[in-house]
Amino acid sequence: MEFNKPFQSIQQQIDLLSSRGMIIDDHAEHYLQHLNYYRLSGYWLPFQENGKERSHLFLKNTKFSDILNLYIFDRELRLLLLDAIERIEISIRTQWAYCFSECHGPHAYLQKDLNNIKWQPRNMILLEKELERSDEIFIKHYKKTYTSPIMPPIWAVCEIMSFGLLSRFLKAMRASETRTRIGKIYNLDYTVLVSFIEHLTYLRNLCAHHSRVWNKKLTKTMQIPISKPDVLVGNFNREISSLRKIYNSLVMIIYFLEKVCPDSHFKVKLVQLINAHKIDVSAMGFPNNWRDKPIWK
Repeated sequence: MEFNKPFQSIQQQIDLLSSRGMIIDDHAEHYLQHLNYYRLSGYWLPFQENGKERSHLFLKNTKFSDILNLYIFDRELRLLLLDAIERIEISIRTQWAYCFSECHGPHAYLQKDLNNIKWQPRNMILLEKELERSDEIFIKHYKKTYTSPIMPPIWAVCEIMSFGLLSRFLKAMRASETRTRIGKIYNLDYTVLVSFIEHLTYLRNLCAHHSRVWNKKLTKTMQIPISKPDVLVGNFNREISSLRKIYNSLVMIIYFLEKVCPDSHFKVKLVQLINAHKIDVSAMGFPNNWRDKPIWK
């Protein structure tokens, strides 16, 4: 089928929304000029009859301001997530570099016997590219000063590699002593920890690229802890319909922040954000009794 939808001016967009039953208010023209119609369309789907995108008709009394409120909530949620993820990411970088080098030396990440030999070549190619692009003074100093090994020590490379590449190195690490030590720091099985970090890199990319996260069906999921720690396992929503929603991600983020940054106000700000925008959190995978769960108290 050939695409045949014509260009629509801002006024034509407003007329179209109005013809489908939306009440136009709250400076709709201004916001449509600065927020792509197609971007906003992801936020008005819940306001359409039967939740069906193709029906196009809006539920009675749906206002443009309702959609804008949801959009603003999602935007503020992304900003809140980025701040939290930064704290967790820096902690993980630190522990990987510290524990690995303490157990096996400054260049442990280069040793084939300590890393998955299948993934190591690809990881090294990616790291070399990131080192070449880096303009950090400490990287330039190492290249100028030392001839062997060619690569800087782990506490330097951990600061210039992308979060995604860090997650690859964490997954590839075979050194059992280091895996155990890092897992104990967060009181998690190492496989659960690595799964969460992989998930977190995906979630951060969504936030950094301004993608919708509020009701998104997440492509990259994480392994949910089954037996430990006791303070955490009972807080997740294990219903199949919620496993790809953001609720479980939020629970794990709160848990991590309590270890990494005990004075963080992430949880308080999140609840305040939900209340201020009067959000139906079921779309985010929240269980009905979420406020009764220990991690939210």
